Amino acid sequence: MRQWLVAVVLWSLGGLGLAQTVTVGLDADPPNLDPMLSSALVDRQVQNQIYDKLVDLDENLRIVPMLATSWRVEENGTVYVFTLRQGVKFHDGTDFNAEAVKFNLDRYRSTPGSRRAGELSLINNVQVVNPTTVRVALKEPFAPFLAILSDRSGMMVSPTAVQRLGAEFSNNPVGTGPFKFVERRRQDRIVLARNENYWQRGLPRIEQLVYRPFPDDDVRVANLLSGAVNIITPVAAKDLAAIRNNANLVVNNFPGIGYQGIWLNHTKGPFTNKALRQAFAATIDRDVVDRVVFLGTALPSNGPFPPGTLAHDKSIAVPKRDLALARQKLAEGGRPQGFSFTLTIAPGPVLAQLAQVYQAMAAEAGIQVRIEQVEFGTLLDRAAKLELEAVAVGWSGRPDPDGNIYDFVRCKAANNYSGYCNPRVDSLLNRARTVRLPEARRDLYSQITKIIQEDLPYIYVYHPQTTIGLSRRLSGIPVIPDGILRFRGASLGGQ
Repeated sequence: MRQWLVAVVLWSLGGLGLAQTVTVGLDADPPNLDPMLSSALVDRQVQNQIYDKLVDLDENLRIVPMLATSWRVEENGTVYVFTLRQGVKFHDGTDFNAEAVKFNLDRYRSTPGSRRAGELSLINNVQVVNPTTVRVALKEPFAPFLAILSDRSGMMVSPTAVQRLGAEFSNNPVGTGPFKFVERRRQDRIVLARNENYWQRGLPRIEQLVYRPFPDDDVRVANLLSGAVNIITPVAAKDLAAIRNNANLVVNNFPGIGYQGIWLNHTKGPFTNKALRQAFAATIDRDVVDRVVFLGTALPSNGPFPPGTLAHDKSIAVPKRDLALARQKLAEGGRPQGFSFTLTIAPGPVLAQLAQVYQAMAAEAGIQVRIEQVEFGTLLDRAAKLELEAVAVGWSGRPDPDGNIYDFVRCKAANNYSGYCNPRVDSLLNRARTVRLPEARRDLYSQITKIIQEDLPYIYVYHPQTTIGLSRRLSGIPVIPDGILRFRGASLGGQ
């Protein structure tokens, strides 16, 4: 009853009487709308409507033009020359041009605290050739460069707005995208309006886009079932049947490019001991996790690269549960009777159920798992400071394999929540960035995956599918494996 009451209230408050308004239910309130500072998947759902990027992805994860209409690679892969789309304006009326591209790339790579600095660290300089041409020189060949520009590092913000607003830009974002920022009420809504001057003729089709955060899975699906929202993501596995059984709704689910698992802290607690890491890892049954928690909608993982992506190596087996091996490793680690540790998770019923499954599996080998729930932002902060013994945090995935591994297992990398450091892995990671042949890169990433399976900075448990529940009236949203909903071509029938 509580969920349906919430839905009725949201219907009355949401401005859904406006023609061609689409309301989107998300699983969290986006923390940051400035691409430079963003570190959450949910941010990207909104940012992709406000900002265009230099390049984008298609349904097959191929790089396609966006604000850059074409590009050429020169000097053995160390120079990229981009030709820019003409006549594009930011929402504040200022021009998009090569100067704006230089401003954005320089801002992302050199501003203290930028979350994009690591992704763009190989840029040597950015040169304006003329108003529609920009030349980016790299320190060395960098195979993932275009793929990185298809995400936040390639999002173009208004230089004028940044200079005028300073730190307040995050609360008043200005891009060239199909929708303009209107207002934000924290933990309630983000409202965007159609960009009447969008460069792509005839788009966008809808007048308004409203985002609402529903961290509770039951509340999120109740709002979809009632019609209070037109589309939700993600959809909990338990709610798929209810949506499929509703004649007015449809489910889109497709393989994603990310992963979920558990970080093990190599700098403190029991997991400084490699044998104990291996003991705990051996207790996990990935097939049971898939069946019990995700009702067959997840894919057991052998590493950071899902099937269908460039670096996936099907010859590397998905680790199987092996209690005999777990007990052997406990003895090797000097703890034959077992040990205990704390697994920290973000709030949420699925994460809680998942943690309890890990807890029950580990207990059969004498390993006691204490479960601690911490608000997501606080969890990330503590994980980055290496304060947690083990933490369940996943990754939404990137189209190039570098984006799924480089900033996670490299020594002192920004997203290395284990404190893991292996110079051999660092060397292989750096080589994989400079090699352009896909087969050679795949071989390097296979070597890395095998080392990580042994060292266990992270236990890769499963690859989630992207699940979207939406009204049958809503059309024109492409299915892109990065999981980001793109609304510039969306339309809402029946109004």
